[in-house]
Amino acid sequence: MTPSLQGQTAWITGGGSGIGLAGAMALAKAGAHVVISGRNAATNASALAALQAVGSAEALLLDVADKHAVKSAVQQILDRHGRIDILVTSAGTNATQRNFDVVTPEAWDDVVAINLSGLFYCVHAVLPAMRQQQSGLIINVSSWAGLYASKLTGPAYNATKRAVLALTESINMEECTHGIRATSLLPGEVATPILDKRPVPPSAEQRELMVQAEDMGQAILFVAQMPARTCINELIISPTFNRFYTGGLETPPKR
Repeated sequence: MTPSLQGQTAWITGGGSGIGLAGAMALAKAGAHVVISGRNAATNASALAALQAVGSAEALLLDVADKHAVKSAVQQILDRHGRIDILVTSAGTNATQRNFDVVTPEAWDDVVAINLSGLFYCVHAVLPAMRQQQSGLIINVSSWAGLYASKLTGPAYNATKRAVLALTESINMEECTHGIRATSLLPGEVATPILDKRPVPPSAEQRELMVQAEDMGQAILFVAQMPARTCINELIISPTFNRFYTGGLETPPKR
């Protein structure tokens, strides 16, 4: 029997689309009350309508790069629900012009502000409540690029996603005595809107072969439903047809 998340409160940053929304849907269906946050009001509203069709949910307008707004958002959630059981840090970005010969310091700053500083602000803000509860799960969305840097993803994305692994392990080292555990999710190519930021976005045929957002939602649910005594430190998920393995082959050969 699949464990229920009834009575738990989950906060998903970047929850309006992609991996964040898929995780929110999976957690809501399993009984958690889900709070999504994101920078775009229209995207939040669309996601919230989908979530409320399957479970209990609300949405907050939030830029995770604003540390004061993050602290305020956490206080709002605690005031309404008294606890935060699960944090999924899915807010992320990348520069379109991303390699060293074209990336600007401003683009670097934007990626670092969201992918790394914003993630830290969210973790830092929820930890006091989780310590008081003596329980909590933090799922940080890193990337295949966090382990295997590539020119495709660029230096800012590579650096921030690798840093997420160190930050996640720091949580486990320092907070395990408070019943808090953290997981780094490391997906390979996932067919989400961030692909449109690539200098050459993948084709529809290529995207069909990638991990899909709902697959990542199932992975998030899997981690959330593990017993509290168990910590999954890292979870790597890649497409079966992995273009990082195929030596430049973009799609499988026709047979």
